[in-house]
Amino acid sequence: MVAKKFWATAAGLAGAAVVARRARTNQPAPPPANRWLTVTVNRPPADVQADKLPSPLQEYGERIETRVGPAPGDRGTELAVRFREAPSAAAQSVPARLTGNDPRQDLRIALREAKALLEAGEVMRPDAPTTHPTPGGRLVGLLSRRASGEGVL
Repeated sequence: MVAKKFWATAAGLAGAAVVARRARTNQPAPPPANRWLTVTVNRPPADVQADKLPSPLQEYGERIETRVGPAPGDRGTELAVRFREAPSAAAQSVPARLTGNDPRQDLRIALREAKALLEAGEVMRPDAPTTHPTPGGRLVGLLSRRASGEGVL
């Protein structure tokens, strides 16, 4: 009887340890304050040079670091940028992101525009709204503005 209780207790503790370990490892790590923002450009690495970037990124000058290298699987060039000094915690807060005051949002936009200029020679913009705004058109406009800052809808 004592042996059965021992094994039941041991099995229970082992199960609890597995559950605790899974819970601990499945939690996403908090994003680093100054992570690299990266895009893959459909151009050979020789065509993309860190010292000759398109104007949206040149405007940042010495405030950003740039990495250029071959993309995985020979799929073009990987272009990565980040601020040399991480933005303040207040600038990275959720309210700052929602109001469009996070400086990383502007850097994301500049990176995407640089990618477009390197690949197509121009930055494509959504068509102008119709003369009669509809609920669907308002929704598309809202989503387009939201996506431009974060890169996702």
